[in-house]
Formats: sequence, C-alpha cells, structure tokens
Amino acid sequence: MRVFAIPMRTRFRGVTRREGVLVRGPAGWGEFSPFPEYGPAECARWLAAAYEAAHEGWPEPLRTKIPVNVTVPAVDPESAHAIVRGSGCRTAKVKVAERGQGEGDDIARVEAVRDALGPGGKVRVDANGAWDPGTAVHMIKVLGDLEYAEQPCATLAELAEVRRRVETPIAADESIRRAEDPLRVRAADAADIVVLKVQPLGGVRGALRVAEACGLPVVVSSAVETSVGLAAGLALAAALPELPYACGLGTMSLLEGDVVRRSLAAEDGAIGVRRPEVDEEALSRYEVDGAEWRGRVAEAQVHLDARRSVPGRGAAR
Repeated sequence: MRVFAIPMRTRFRGVTRREGVLVRGPAGWGEFSPFPEYGPAECARWLAAAYEAAHEGWPEPLRTKIPVNVTVPAVDPESAHAIVRGSGCRTAKVKVAERGQGEGDDIARVEAVRDALGPGGKVRVDANGAWDPGTAVHMIKVLGDLEYAEQPCATLAELAEVRRRVETPIAADESIRRAEDPLRVRAADAADIVVLKVQPLGGVRGALRVAEACGLPVVVSSAVETSVGLAAGLALAAALPELPYACGLGTMSLLEGDVVRRSLAAEDGAIGVRRPEVDEEALSRYEVDGAEWRGRVAEAQVHLDARRSVPGRGAAR
C-alpha cells in the first residue's frame, strides 16, 4: 500500500487535500480514497473497488473516448468563467448551496458559467443534498435552463417531491452511493438520472449491476481521484451499453498533481480510455506516512470480509 496526499487547487466539499491509498496487484493499480466522513462499513465498498482494479481488471470497453463536463467549485464568478473557458468542455457542472454562501452567489456563478460556455453549452448544478424541497424548487426555477439538477435534497422523499414540482430533470448521486440499497431511488420515483461512482459501488462490475437494475440514464462521475481512480470511472463509462450524457470525470484539474506521468485529463471535452501506470517519481512527491490510512483499510477489510461471508451478498448490491 502506498499512501498519498495531494493538495487541491480550490477547497472542494470542504476538502483541501485529496488523500488515499494505492494498491498494486496482478491486474494493475487500484485506489482506495473514501472521504473523511465515511465510516468503515461504507469504506468496505471503496476497498472492494480497489481490489477489483488491482486483482481482476475491468470489462472490455465499448467505446474509446468519454465525453466529460468541467466541474466548477463554489468559486467567484470570474474564477468560474476562467475555469470553463480553459476547459474545452461544452458541459459544466456547477457546485451550488455552499455553506456560507447565498442565493446570489449561486446565480452569479451559474450565469458566469453559461456565458463562458456560449450558445449550445449545457449547465448542470449539484447541491450535494443541501437544499430543503422549497428552496430546491425555487433555486432550480431561478437558475433557468439546466440540463439537470443533481441531488438537490438529501432524502429520496424530498427528491421525489422536487421532481414532481419542476420540469428540470433530477439526478440522484448521494442517494445512490451512500445508500444501503442503491436501487430504492427508482422505486421511490425520485430521479430521472442516476450518477454512478465506481468506488462507492464496490467496483466497475458492481456499478454496472446497479445501472442495469435502476434502468435509468447514467452519468458516470469521479470521487475526485487520482488518475488511478479515474481510470476505473472511464472503464465503467466505456462498458455501459448507452452513454447519453457527458460524464463527471474531468476532475484532474481540481488537483495540484497526480501519481502518474500523463494524467487522465480532458482534451476537447473528452478523455481517451486508457489505464496509466503509477510513476514512482510522481508518487514520491505526494507520498506520506500512512498509519491512519492503513487503519482505515484494516477497518474496511473487516466489513468487506463480513459482506463476502453472507451468501448472495457482495461488496455492492
């Protein structure tokens, strides 16, 4: 296990350094990088994804390039405009509902992004479940023409309520990746789109099973990983039967560095499907003492072993 800590260019979801563990096996490198708020039971899925990458590999790809959006953190309008203009992407996901900011901040940021994209550009917003239903309905309408609104509220019942009250499509993210049963989102009639991330769903194969069972259009997104983790997201996007939306995998721009020589960065709004090797020189810049992370791996392993010991139950359901 190799432990890394890479500074973020901008605070993102309250995080200023992206940390995690890289593991190597016969199939290549895998990444285990759950966010700090995730407990051992949830982390078991993230560990299963790392083991799949390192020991099993992924399904054969159906496509060689994946269209991606640019991710815009909760920054000022001028910075948001510059991020979009420099990305080469025609779709932007804008973070909204940042703690300490108000309605005007979100409106100004989205307007700046829309201006930077120009005619034909697509804007989607992500509230990370921070709005109540009334605020969500108001803000979605105020923000204008949106491709979709991602996780505007925290619960499935709230998502379903908002979906009934707005014309903008609703996408579920946390309601999938943090749920014990990710398939409840369809039963609750709570979303038009599902956002799938490989690590929280236990690997590429686990995410493919969820996608098939949900029966909804899929957007593959990253958990702000290094290129090792992003490669798993690309593998999922490449293996899906259909890919109607740009994916949220263009997130290397959020990190100050990487652990590979040639990062999985977007060019002209797309990323080629490939699996880069960890570069020792690059990794050495960001490698840190890993006592805490080795503890997180050990705790997650206990839960992963318990899941695997139950007949018919794997790391992801």
